[in-house]
Amino acid sequence: MTVHADAAVYVRLAEAGFRRQWHYRLAMFAGMFTNVVFGLIRASVMLAAVHTTAGLGGYDSTSIGAYVWLSQGLLGSLGVMGPALDIVDRIKNGDVAIDFLRPVDIQLSYLAADLGRAGCTLLLRGLPSVLAGLLSTQLALPRAVAPYLLGAVSVVLAVTISFLLLFAVSLAGFWLVETRGIRLLYQIVATFLAGLFVPVHLFPSWLRTAADCTPFPSLLQGPIDVLSGRVGGGAAAQILALQLLWVLAGLAAGRLLLRAGRCKLEVQGG
Repeated sequence: MTVHADAAVYVRLAEAGFRRQWHYRLAMFAGMFTNVVFGLIRASVMLAAVHTTAGLGGYDSTSIGAYVWLSQGLLGSLGVMGPALDIVDRIKNGDVAIDFLRPVDIQLSYLAADLGRAGCTLLLRGLPSVLAGLLSTQLALPRAVAPYLLGAVSVVLAVTISFLLLFAVSLAGFWLVETRGIRLLYQIVATFLAGLFVPVHLFPSWLRTAADCTPFPSLLQGPIDVLSGRVGGGAAAQILALQLLWVLAGLAAGRLLLRAGRCKLEVQGG
């Protein structure tokens, strides 16, 4: 696939994604409220575990609080547990044939719009959730600027990886009549191995090794470690480098599936 559009088109698509998500402010407020409620529950459980277990993966009462609330704040932007991507329905009803004829790259255009969506979600749902954590729980957050700058880059890479993986899963619709089952399985595996329920650092060694062989820790655990200051310097750079590798892998996988799906595509009556 050749990209005919210049960079300005994708910037406009990102802006459109932001504005589209902005219209769902009430829904994002409800999501933020849910984030806070579950954050309080998770923080209580994890703090109890820290107080009763010595050396819980290197976490103490303040660093475990940062893990809980940063994960709650990032979850909505990643979109792992959100609704299906628009391309799922477009593949199902054949409208994706029109997408192939447009002078923009399908994968990059959807990515640009999703980055806009994620930015709006982070602003209206993620940051208020972390603020609620700061007011309710003692958090260990870095005082230097570098972790936040590197963390911002890590979050953008994490959102990109998340979209590319969801996009690849959605392309299964070229071969499957219904993709809800595979998407649900993906959500369960991705959220667990990303470190949503417990930090990846607390996994048994065999499970930690298995998780590290997947892109999922780069979705949540990696950005949290950078933002919270748990890692810095060379270790933070390694996390970002690994995320970049998964971005490239996700781009390649999506392109291969799109090419194969285009060959498979049949539009009934079209």
